[in-house]
Amino acid sequence: MSDFSLILLNVATAGAHVKKGDVVAEFDRQYMLLRLDDYRASLAQMDANIKKLKADLAVAKEAHNQIERSVKADLEKALLDLKTIAVRSDIEAERFKLAADEAQARYKQTMAEIKLFDESQRAQLRAAVIDRNQAGIEFQRSERNADRMVLKAPIDGIVVMQTIRRGGDFGQVRQGDQVMSGMFFMSIVDPTSMVVDATVNQADSEELRLNMKARVHLDAYRDIELPATVTGIGAMTKPGGWRASYVREIPVRLRLDAMDPRVIPDLSASADVVLGSVLDALVAPRGALFQDGPAGKPFVYLEGPQGWIRREIEVGLENNVAVAVRAGLRKGDVVAVEKPPVS
Repeated sequence: MSDFSLILLNVATAGAHVKKGDVVAEFDRQYMLLRLDDYRASLAQMDANIKKLKADLAVAKEAHNQIERSVKADLEKALLDLKTIAVRSDIEAERFKLAADEAQARYKQTMAEIKLFDESQRAQLRAAVIDRNQAGIEFQRSERNADRMVLKAPIDGIVVMQTIRRGGDFGQVRQGDQVMSGMFFMSIVDPTSMVVDATVNQADSEELRLNMKARVHLDAYRDIELPATVTGIGAMTKPGGWRASYVREIPVRLRLDAMDPRVIPDLSASADVVLGSVLDALVAPRGALFQDGPAGKPFVYLEGPQGWIRREIEVGLENNVAVAVRAGLRKGDVVAVEKPPVS
């Protein structure tokens, strides 16, 4: 466990501007670096052992070559002596034949031994190289693990720190904190290309489609309205948390199509998604719309010279607060948002 202690030794300051490749966080990797030193020393020792083994094998090979040359010379001498048996006595001829047979047998035995010796040499060297390569793989794996404990910025951007529970309080992640495996503690945000992570009630999610246009409003700057595009709609609902179990929300992501220099990460915002639009529409409050039953035609109470009069209207696009009136009203007409006494 001490080899992989997720304690932050160094961490970038929240809000700092970083470049791609800058180190933004480093975990405690003391034991990992010590292990790397051990592997490095072990590899150096193995390399030295392989060099010594090659030298020893070369010496042994030369000794066997010398033996091969010696027995070959003895065999050639015995074969030459064997050619002189015609002028030799029977005893000498028999002795030369026996010497030739013995030299031939010794030569065959020596050649077989040399072949086995060569195979033994190759196997011994191969085993040493395999052990060295395996140790090299372990070294590379440990080196990669150590490198993973140093985090670098993948893009140019601003450092955004997440919150962590520290004792009984919550605060931003800082140097010395210990994070758990898989815990999200930092993000690098590109200030020139930002998104809004929002939620929509499950009852309204069916109306959303990708690439719909939206208008984003920031709570910190009431005068800012930024155009945006819906780029992602969640497939699953988010849990309700402390809210009622039947309250569910769908995560939605919107890409800001224009930027303002005052916009920074983690600002709270709201967004109005445009489901449909009509140019130069006459708009009336939704509260002013009335119906006689679900199948009844919509109507409003219009203020006239003698009081409120009922008038049927034709509506177009609508949302939760307003409706577009196609016919039945004119610009400047006054309508009631509560049912008035009709004259």
